[in-house]
Amino acid sequence: MSEVPAADDREDLAVDEEQAREDTDAPKEVDDSTDEGLVDGAVDLVDAAADLEDPLPSIEELLAQRDGYLNDLQRVTAEFSNYRRKAAERQQETVAMAAAEIVEKVLPVLDACEAAVAQGAEDVIPIRDALFSALEKEGLGRLDDSGAPFDPNCHEAVVHEPGEGVAVIAEVLRAGYQWNSRVLRPAMVKVRG
Repeated sequence: MSEVPAADDREDLAVDEEQAREDTDAPKEVDDSTDEGLVDGAVDLVDAAADLEDPLPSIEELLAQRDGYLNDLQRVTAEFSNYRRKAAERQQETVAMAAAEIVEKVLPVLDACEAAVAQGAEDVIPIRDALFSALEKEGLGRLDDSGAPFDPNCHEAVVHEPGEGVAVIAEVLRAGYQWNSRVLRPAMVKVRG
């Protein structure tokens, strides 16, 4: 069962509702210190925004900046081009060195063919010539020039005969080889002079 409020209670409720209406309709007091703080904050924001706004750069400054970027781009492009060229050169050198190592391993076969020919095995001559001509096309050269001046970079002197003048190669004891103008094995020679 619900209770109905008494008359006195109804009057109190009506007074409370009326008081609530008056409170919402009445102008509120404004705190002046809060308004001053808001105004000061707004002024600070305007000043900060003004500081952020830089004037537009002049055409001369823009052209100088453009030229700086262009110079940087040209420098980086040149450096990259040099890098690619040097990388290609290193790759070619690596390939040449690998080929030289393989040819150096084949030199004992040529020496064996030379020894067989020196012992009178005529059947080995076509094999020796075919092997040497195939390697010669790729850059192999022979160092066996009798009568030429002695060069310690290309020749290894194992016997020395007395003589007059400049030292010359009297006899080649074992042929030397070079690969694309790089000495693989110096020639073993007898030197006179």
